[in-house]
Amino acid sequence: MTALLYTVDASDLHAHLYRVTLTIPAPAAAQTVSLPVWIPGSYLVREFAKNLQQLSARQGRRKPALTQIDKCTWQIDCRAGEALTLQYEVYAFDPSVRTAWLDSQRGFFNGTSLCLRVHGQEDHPHHLQLQPVKGQPDWQAATGLAPVKVNPRGFGLYQAQHYDELVDSPVELGTFWSGSFTACGIPHRFVVAGALPSFDGARLLADTQKICEAEIRFWHGRGAQAGRKAPYKNYLFMLNAVDDGYGGLEHRNSTALICGRRDLPRVGTAKASEGYTTLLGLISHEYFHTWNVKQLRPDAFTRYDYTRENYTPLLWFFEGFTSYYDDLLLRRAGLIDDATYFQLLGKTINQVAQTPGRQVQTVAQSSFDAWVKYYRQDENTPNATVSYYTKGALVALCLDLSLRAEGGSLDALMRGLYKRCQAGPMREQDVLDELQALTGRSWHQELQAWVHSTAELPLARLLEAQGVRIHAEPGNFAQHLGLRHADASGSVQVKAVLRGSAAEQAGFAAGDEWLGLEVGARGQLGHWRIHKLDDVPLLLGKERKALALVSRDKRLLRLPLTVPQQSTVWRLEAPAGRAAGWPGV
Repeated sequence: MTALLYTVDASDLHAHLYRVTLTIPAPAAAQTVSLPVWIPGSYLVREFAKNLQQLSARQGRRKPALTQIDKCTWQIDCRAGEALTLQYEVYAFDPSVRTAWLDSQRGFFNGTSLCLRVHGQEDHPHHLQLQPVKGQPDWQAATGLAPVKVNPRGFGLYQAQHYDELVDSPVELGTFWSGSFTACGIPHRFVVAGALPSFDGARLLADTQKICEAEIRFWHGRGAQAGRKAPYKNYLFMLNAVDDGYGGLEHRNSTALICGRRDLPRVGTAKASEGYTTLLGLISHEYFHTWNVKQLRPDAFTRYDYTRENYTPLLWFFEGFTSYYDDLLLRRAGLIDDATYFQLLGKTINQVAQTPGRQVQTVAQSSFDAWVKYYRQDENTPNATVSYYTKGALVALCLDLSLRAEGGSLDALMRGLYKRCQAGPMREQDVLDELQALTGRSWHQELQAWVHSTAELPLARLLEAQGVRIHAEPGNFAQHLGLRHADASGSVQVKAVLRGSAAEQAGFAAGDEWLGLEVGARGQLGHWRIHKLDDVPLLLGKERKALALVSRDKRLLRLPLTVPQQSTVWRLEAPAGRAAGWPGV
């Protein structure tokens, strides 16, 4: 079976254009091709075809006509069995991990942005030819695809078994830093674009190695054969360091990451910064997805439909449980201590508690509606939705602590599901069946309450049973008022107003610019200009009532504000003198 061939030329850097040539050795008569509308792992229809232009076809000396069928699909008036060549351009100027980027400093692309799908030939072998970039002799290329004939800089021919593998293997181009390590016998490579001279690459490699070894052993045991059981033969991390950014997207044997340059480890600095700890958590999260969503996957993802939304109510498991384990495995790898772990866990608990939408939307509904709600956030998002990442992580915590009280653990559940589903499609019933097998009883009631209702999770009871101390402490002033804001341009910019809050009762609205404060009856205690939200409690003193002066659509409004009693947040304290156990094992 002859492979389809995609030849990618990234030489038009200033126009941000990739030029792609697709050769189909044996097309069908009236062959249909299409570009995906979404990328697996990011649940939003992104319409990648909007960046495709100048599509043309040639078959021998003929130039077959192309007919566009819909927003992302074309039919070529070609003859069957005779080699067909398509040429087109893709505009690439999105710096995220989800699409494609090209300029004079760097190139990056996902196959879902560049590679047309040849209908009916998705299971045929696919090859990718990366052309050296003209005028950039120092550029390199990196991808998780298997090389066929590649030069020392990474340019040349790569192969994929099928279309799914091709588009699940992003490509990094440029003058990036590169390092490697071995985890449980498996070669791993880390490439970093945009790092500052102070970047400590050796530390990043050493810490990432600890994460990878902890996760391989989590899934496959501590024996010498653990690495041989892993679902990949090598792994590639691709990190783009920018001035301000954060995110990641998992792939079958690679991941694409973004972080702020200041969050990278620095030479000569021993203590991990908060930003670097967050980056390690992101690395842990995306690597855990290698098993939990790429191998063990929801039944709705048995075969991706690239033309439309692929709905599943199980993102609370695949994203939420991964979010639970990302920091937990940092602790087990020895990269954070108990105090830091419980600080991170407390942050997640407080994020969910400060989201009124948790009382409106179940975490299963949040999973299903990701396409239109989580990935399309607006000022009402915190009032109408709950994150399947954060609440899903807390569901995992509740399950873990409940299972431990009965002599089990969430670890055993995850490994049992991996074996039960043979690294394939999973349904919620599989979770219930595996829980029944582990404990000898039904967990239907717990999952109904925690996943399919808006009831509060029994966090306090379960944590205290583990000896974790819960301290109620005052929240910040924005939490007291119930608004989300940004201090910018010398005033307070209101981003969201939480349901039932003092800010809502006063009449604040998203988009308001909070300019000033009148304190006391008729302003007897003063008329004040404010520049940041922290000015407000200083100006109020002991007063609980004031008039807020805001600008809305260029109109000045006076809003009667009553400041409530202080809100509280949780601070978790690890039990002292406990035997080794959760979370350290």
